Amino acid sequence: MGTDTAASQAEKNRYSLSEHVFSAPNLEPALYIVSTPIGNLGDITVRALETLAASSVIACEDTRVTSTLTQKFGLKTPLLAYHEHNADKQRPKILAELTEGRPVALVSDAGTPLVSDPGYRLVRDVVAEGFKVIPIPGASAPLAGLVASGLPSDTVLFAGFLPQKGGPKTRRLEELAKIPSTLIFFESPHRTGATLEVMAEVLGGDREAVVARELTKRFETFERGTLTHLAERFDGQQVKGEIVILIGPPDDKPEAEASDLDTLLKEALADMPVSAAAKKVSKATGLDRNEVYKRALDLKSGDG
Repeated sequence: MGTDTAASQAEKNRYSLSEHVFSAPNLEPALYIVSTPIGNLGDITVRALETLAASSVIACEDTRVTSTLTQKFGLKTPLLAYHEHNADKQRPKILAELTEGRPVALVSDAGTPLVSDPGYRLVRDVVAEGFKVIPIPGASAPLAGLVASGLPSDTVLFAGFLPQKGGPKTRRLEELAKIPSTLIFFESPHRTGATLEVMAEVLGGDREAVVARELTKRFETFERGTLTHLAERFDGQQVKGEIVILIGPPDDKPEAEASDLDTLLKEALADMPVSAAAKKVSKATGLDRNEVYKRALDLKSGDG
């Protein structure tokens, strides 16, 4: 993108903050992973502004979204659209900038890049080519939701977006069901109610959960309760805004003895099919659903 003169470089490196104009120092050549606000533009950090101002180009998901940020803070750095649909075409341009000794910034539409977006492929290629990758930390929706949720924060698993279809969604939740951590998900607003219903069914309706909506924005809300309560609360509701769902870790349940398991299964099998009986007993005991199902089959066939 050409070699700037010292004067033009100083002019380009400027940014404004609270009606004051500043000049950012030059940066060493590297890919800078820059966190940007998730709603409230006041959450931008000074280091992020300096990095964006001093970069040769800002690679972003949507130039229309990022231009709102750059205009707000008087940034003159050119924008380069970089997303999953054009990554193969744009990645060589970014690597060329680094090869020529220029710093490049990578941002997402909101929050910290690489969290549920394809930027990690770029980072892998940059590292493979021997260039530095420097994180510029800041806003993150999962962390913002976690610290205000009231749920345990010592062990956390960020699971991103669940599959949209019912079968894969259920299987993914079954994989996560016994993990002794607070689980964090992103979800589309129009699927929130249906997803909470599946979560209550698979993970257990009595698990504590929080639905965080529009974090850091004007209409920020936190809905707290059990998964059953939240599924009922959001059933049929027209939800708007960005959604983060947080679910507390499962309660510790002592594993049932084999004799107890058989007793519970026989009671359940008396008035329901094998699959339903296994599901009910698995949820009640905390035992693996597949193992309970196999034992239920044995009892049903008389091999117990």
